[in-house]
Amino acid sequence: MDHIIGQPRPGAQDELVGTQASAPLVSDGSQATFMQDVIEASRSVPVLVDFWADWCGPCKQLAPALEKVVTAAKGRLRLVKIDIEANRALTAQLAQVGLPLQSIPLVAAFWKGQILDLFQGALPESEIKKFVEGVLKAAGGGTLPATELLEQANVALETSQPEHAAELYSAVIGEEPENPKAWAGLIRAMLALDDEEAASAALADVPEKIADAPEVAGARAALELKKEGRKAAQEMEEVHARLAANPNDFDARCELATGLNAAGKREEAADELLAVIKADRNWKEGAARLQLLRFFEAWGHDDPATLAARRKLSSLLFS
Repeated sequence: MDHIIGQPRPGAQDELVGTQASAPLVSDGSQATFMQDVIEASRSVPVLVDFWADWCGPCKQLAPALEKVVTAAKGRLRLVKIDIEANRALTAQLAQVGLPLQSIPLVAAFWKGQILDLFQGALPESEIKKFVEGVLKAAGGGTLPATELLEQANVALETSQPEHAAELYSAVIGEEPENPKAWAGLIRAMLALDDEEAASAALADVPEKIADAPEVAGARAALELKKEGRKAAQEMEEVHARLAANPNDFDARCELATGLNAAGKREEAADELLAVIKADRNWKEGAARLQLLRFFEAWGHDDPATLAARRKLSSLLFS
């Protein structure tokens, strides 16, 4: 094993060209194939090496999630599985170059013949994705296909293309059924299309495992506010009349805020609730503040309207 970490043997690159296109995404490796399957293959695509053993319970827990993420990458990286018990000489040699193989599972990412990054332990799928994203970025700026689709969907939604956004979010869900950002995006795209029924149906289809994820919670709040806003908009003329007769009709002012939010006038909606809080922060046990917090959740905590209103709210509460 003189070629584990070093220059390829003579003729290796010619062989690689012929085998690279047909190489499986997930394969079992050995001491005899390590040079070709890992070192030489990593000169054109990142290769993850999963060091495992049959007696290792966490290894068996990690394997399905790891293989799922690699398969979803659609050829942007590969996975080679090495049984350390069946390949003791290889394990010993790799330990000499710094791999901490005394504790498995261990996954090492190889790129251009060198170890790029590694992790130990049975990480959850979400953490494996983060690791793979980091490897792809370090190896040339790539990312997972589902991540690219999600980014495209977000851009489509932000640029008033909700129908296209919905298609892209659905495609992401097809790849990653438990992606909370994709489900939340799909619900918001349906709301942008004024299709509350479809948004409600999408919300009902969200997997239970991610039903309480912050992204899904925000989309749920947006749907609820959409329904409330539609009702408030229908009663807006009456609300204005009530406020004209009594500017301190806080119920009417809160209804006005809901209607303004439904019309997309976020700053004005926040200002109505802030006016109530300024006049009586304890009105109905802080109902105006709680409604404003619902707005923040629905808008997103990084939305400019949220940031501006939160600053005003803090000024009122802590002045």
